[in-house]
Amino acid sequence: MKTIVIVGGGAGGLELATSLGEKLGRRKKARVILIDRNSTHLWKPLLHEVATGSLDDDIDAVSYRAHAKNHHFEFQQGTLNGLNRERKTVTLAPIYNADNELLVDERHIAYDTLVLAIGSKSNDFGTPGVAQHCIFLDSAEQAKIFHQRMMELFLKFANNNEKEVHIAIVGGGATGIELSAELYNTAKHLHHYGFGKLNNTSLKVTLLEAGERLLPALSERISAAAQKELQALGVEVRTGTPVTEAVENGLITKDGDTLYADLMVWAAGVKAADIIKTFGLTTNRLNQIEVRETLQSKDDDDIFVIGDCAALMQADGKLVPPRAQAAHQMATACKKNILAQLADKPLKPFVFHDYGSLVSFSKFGTVGNLMGNLTKGSMFVEGKIARIVYLSLYRMHQAALHGCFKTGLILLVGSINRLLRPSMKLH
Repeated sequence: MKTIVIVGGGAGGLELATSLGEKLGRRKKARVILIDRNSTHLWKPLLHEVATGSLDDDIDAVSYRAHAKNHHFEFQQGTLNGLNRERKTVTLAPIYNADNELLVDERHIAYDTLVLAIGSKSNDFGTPGVAQHCIFLDSAEQAKIFHQRMMELFLKFANNNEKEVHIAIVGGGATGIELSAELYNTAKHLHHYGFGKLNNTSLKVTLLEAGERLLPALSERISAAAQKELQALGVEVRTGTPVTEAVENGLITKDGDTLYADLMVWAAGVKAADIIKTFGLTTNRLNQIEVRETLQSKDDDDIFVIGDCAALMQADGKLVPPRAQAAHQMATACKKNILAQLADKPLKPFVFHDYGSLVSFSKFGTVGNLMGNLTKGSMFVEGKIARIVYLSLYRMHQAALHGCFKTGLILLVGSINRLLRPSMKLH
């Protein structure tokens, strides 16, 4: 029986493991193994909501072990530490607890087909001080660190007659924009939970972007709409402002100015994990693995690559963007090609269909564009329609994991929780 190993339980990896488990694992036609360093899965575009407390990951996260049992695949928790293509094995690093006690020894897991779906992480571009003084939002653990420090800041403000809480965010992409807006939604709610003096006027959020406009990958109209929404909330938007250094109490810009901040977040740029460079596969400057149209690596037919760590050139000369919708589409195409490979049938090329991009400003609004068959071109959308489409993207991911019936039950439980629980996580 063939063994299919998937490394990375993000949007693409978990969807692929789920579908292959149902198709092959259930019928004992193949052994499907998912590997991830964490024990639970959370849709990455929601991390900014975990950071601000708008979303409680203890409720919304998916347990890999429980999901594996329900969908007929195996789960191995661990961090990828090596790849031996000759022996066709992946190595997982030992696992230690907080007291440095060894819990699990180093493991070697054999594969017949390997899928690398290890995602991406923030790229600090080697900027001095960023790793030491800024928080990244690449995982739920980092989002929780931000949430704890944010709550401590607000507690200090509410009890020490502080004038303002200063939070600086570097990066004018979707993460930076959505986090900026969500912070003002948090301040609005905390005002009613014992932080009496805290409101939108006492929160000072500064968003810095090195480029000349926000959301440089999208149209100028969307960029302008995003900036207008942020400024209406009270965010100070500073474009054309590269950061050259991070210090303990602020950021230093290229012009030599120092922006003082109580809390700093780095959300500028992404790259794949550094360990990828040790695999002996062809990579680009962002550590992404170069793949063929079939999503196989250029160097090994038995290694497929999907999601943010895959570098696939499109017909227009641009790489497939590192977005959740791309990971979802790649997972679907990869499943079909793995099944074709097992059946000795020809593999089909992957074609990315861009259905547009949407940026949420928490409860305050949503803007973006819809593309493809739905609109026969590109259509600018905002307001309630855009918000509904934005929320539907997450529901589509849930449906891919749980099916439509269970996703409906999740929606029902969520509605009940909104009546029973606080409007945000307070601990």
